[in-house]
Amino acid sequence: MSNHRVTECNGDQKYIYVMLSRTHTIPARLIRLYSRVPYSHTSIALDPELKKMYSFARKGIWNPLNSGFIKEDIDSGVLGRDKNVYCSIYAVPVTEEQYDAVKREIDHFIDNTDQYGYNFVGLFAAMLEVNIEDGKHFMCSQFVNHIFDKSGMPLFDDDKNLIKPFDFHVKLKDYRIYRGKLTEYRSFLERRSYTDGMEWDEYVIPAYPA
Repeated sequence: MSNHRVTECNGDQKYIYVMLSRTHTIPARLIRLYSRVPYSHTSIALDPELKKMYSFARKGIWNPLNSGFIKEDIDSGVLGRDKNVYCSIYAVPVTEEQYDAVKREIDHFIDNTDQYGYNFVGLFAAMLEVNIEDGKHFMCSQFVNHIFDKSGMPLFDDDKNLIKPFDFHVKLKDYRIYRGKLTEYRSFLERRSYTDGMEWDEYVIPAYPA
């Protein structure tokens, strides 16, 4: 992973996208309660439009117990139903080989969805600042961190015990390209071309703190 600051995006550079969001589900409120930070959910995407975005979360709208690995859609499900989701989106520059490695790891989860579940035990343990992982059950932040690790791009030191959604902002804040309402993100993309040579900082919408 490149360590330079993102100032512009162009058609030749590969990016992995990380989205942090503030939803209003019960698990999300629990996460914000113990973490005391604005974001409660982490997702990873292969494209700027977030049409290929993945995480661990509920599979439907109403039953939080029916959760696991999902392909997320910002126009439907929990993200689409809640019109007041605030988010930060980060474009992480990677090599083509690193991009392909991330895609392979995600494809593994797609092909083996039934082997993985949501880490409910880990969710409650996190309130006590205890990290519980078994390689088969993930919280959203554990999953995104796992993808980066397995792709040869560790974001955090090995001795960091518990990864929370806001930790990604602390680590990736120089790569943020958008901050604001999720419902306005795609119209933002339409207004700003990825190849116009302008700095991403000009695009950040200061609609929500940090």
